[in-house]
Amino acid sequence: MFLETIKQILNDSAFAWMPWQNWVMLVICGVLFYLAIVRGFEPLLLLPIAFGMLLANLTPVIPGIESLVEEGLLHYLYQGVKLGIYPPLIFMGIGAMTDFGPLIARPSSLLLGAAAQLGVAAAFLLATVLGFTPQEAASIGIIGGADGPTAIYLTSKLAPHLLGAISIAAYSYMALIPMIQPPIMRALTTKKERETVMTQVREVSKLEKVCFPIVVSVFCILLLPSVAPLIGMLMLGNLFRESGVVERLSDTAQNALTNIVTIFLGVCVGSTANGQAFLALDTLKIIGLGLLAFAFSTAGGVLFGKLMYVITKGKINPLIGSAGVSAVPMAARVSQVEGQKANPKNFLLMHAIGPNVAGVIGSAVAAGVLLTWFS
Repeated sequence: MFLETIKQILNDSAFAWMPWQNWVMLVICGVLFYLAIVRGFEPLLLLPIAFGMLLANLTPVIPGIESLVEEGLLHYLYQGVKLGIYPPLIFMGIGAMTDFGPLIARPSSLLLGAAAQLGVAAAFLLATVLGFTPQEAASIGIIGGADGPTAIYLTSKLAPHLLGAISIAAYSYMALIPMIQPPIMRALTTKKERETVMTQVREVSKLEKVCFPIVVSVFCILLLPSVAPLIGMLMLGNLFRESGVVERLSDTAQNALTNIVTIFLGVCVGSTANGQAFLALDTLKIIGLGLLAFAFSTAGGVLFGKLMYVITKGKINPLIGSAGVSAVPMAARVSQVEGQKANPKNFLLMHAIGPNVAGVIGSAVAAGVLLTWFS
């Protein structure tokens, strides 16, 4: 009698008939939890994304309850992704946390940030060859910018059905930058180039720092109106920081607001990764193309850094070119670590921050161009 009761409970539960795809997604959730909690890879985003995936693959298969994803809380929170609200708010927080001084002191860093968008173009072309539509290929290509909010923003506008796969690929590869970039950096540079010690950049005045976000906003938005939500909010956050007259707003943008939006964004993005939709051949293609995009972007930045090394007669360390991807500040830290491995006297972090923040601007501009062309 007892065994029959247990059997009946199991037959009535979701364990008995949950699709295999959902079980696979639970395993993937476990991997993301491991990367976030044990390895410490981008935990602020991987943790809520993984839990959103967990909810997306549990609640729809349980009869008799309101689905969190389709009808309940996450459905309403997801409107912030669908309407393009969360990514610009994240950009405002990034702007408030970022010192653009190294970029202002060495404007040539903008060229490194632009060169590191090579992966966007490469992944776009390869995705087109593999049969994706131009809108889908553009959304896949932007993974190469190494900027999660930008990838989410562009995908929600051009190919929302790919949002789960693209977002998870983008953030997973961002988390793995310390593993992906170093072999490429070492393969494309000589030991002599990696040993290059760079001189300290000049001190940037407060006037320059205050004027910079205003000038960039005017130029970029007039040139590409579609980039206004991202660039505008990025520069607003930076103006909060540099003006020195709105400390409360700057603190809120850096901390409370960014943390709240990050939770909403991560859980909502994860909730789009339902097993039946996620486990498809196109998803595997996206994951592969995303890795290639990161590799090409890193290579583009390093190769342009080598060109600057030659032009400046050995004054620029090519390793800072890899920081042209916009994963702030992780990519700059990788440049610092690799530089110190080659030469303990190397201190490349502040030099790499310039290309790093240039990459943020570059990825936003790239998204604006793609949105203008394919929307």
